[in-house]
Amino acid sequence: MTLLPHPRSKPHPYLDHPSPIPFAHRGGTADGLENTAAAFRRAADAGYRYFETDVHTTADGRLVAFHDATLDRVTDARGRIARLPWSVVRQARVAGREPLPLFEELLEEFPQARWNVDLKAESALAPLVGLIRRTNAWDRVCVGSFNEARVARARRLAGERLATSYGVRGVLALRLRAYGIPAALRAGAVAAQVPEVQSGIRVVDRRFVREAHARGLQVHVWTVNDPERMTSLLDLGVDGIMTDHLETLRTVLTGRGAWL
Repeated sequence: MTLLPHPRSKPHPYLDHPSPIPFAHRGGTADGLENTAAAFRRAADAGYRYFETDVHTTADGRLVAFHDATLDRVTDARGRIARLPWSVVRQARVAGREPLPLFEELLEEFPQARWNVDLKAESALAPLVGLIRRTNAWDRVCVGSFNEARVARARRLAGERLATSYGVRGVLALRLRAYGIPAALRAGAVAAQVPEVQSGIRVVDRRFVREAHARGLQVHVWTVNDPERMTSLLDLGVDGIMTDHLETLRTVLTGRGAWL
C-alpha cells in the first residue's frame, strides 16, 4: 500500500530496492551474537542484503562495528572502547564466542550488502567518512545518528554523495509538519528512521508516512519483531523494517509477495 508516490525521479542508489526493505538489525540479535561477522553471515544466508550496524572508534582510531560504548554488556571483557587500543578490543568475544569486527572488514566480506550505520560517537565521524571515500562505498552506506548535528557534520564533510537519515530533531520536525506545524528540516536526508512508538507517543502513523513520502523521504521503522506490527506498518506504506527476528520478517514479506 503506497500512500503517495515519491517525487524524486531518481532516488539515492542506496535505496534502489523494488520492495519494502528488510534490514537485519545488528545482523539479527535473537541468538545474542549481535554485530558480529557470524550474525551478518547468517543474515546474508537468509537472503538479507540490508544490514544495520553501529560504529565506535578505539583509542588508536580503529572503526569497530559495535553498539555499546563499553564492552561490558555482550562480551567477556570490560572497558570503554574509546579508551582501549584495538589490540585489546580485538581479544573480546561476543557471547564468549565471536570477535568484534572492524567495519572495514564487514564492507570487504559482504561486497553486495548495503549498510545502515548508526554513528555512535563523534570520534567515529571522520574515520567513517574516510572509509566510505576510500572504498568508494557511497551507494552502500546510509549514515544515521540520534544526534542530528553529528549527521549534518558527516554530510558536510562527505558531500552530497553521502546518504543520511534524520536524527531526533529531524524526525520531530517531520512529525510536526505532518500535523501542519511549521518546522525546519535539514536538506539532504534520504530517510526517516524511527521507532513506531517513543515514550508512549506514536511516531509512525498515516500522516507521518504521507508527509515523508511527499518530501521524497523513505520511512524505515526499528526495531520490529512482532509479525502483526510488521503487517500493520507495511499496510501504512513504510519503506523498510529493521528486525532482530530475521525469519519472522522474511515470512511476513514473503506472504505479501514482497520478499526480493
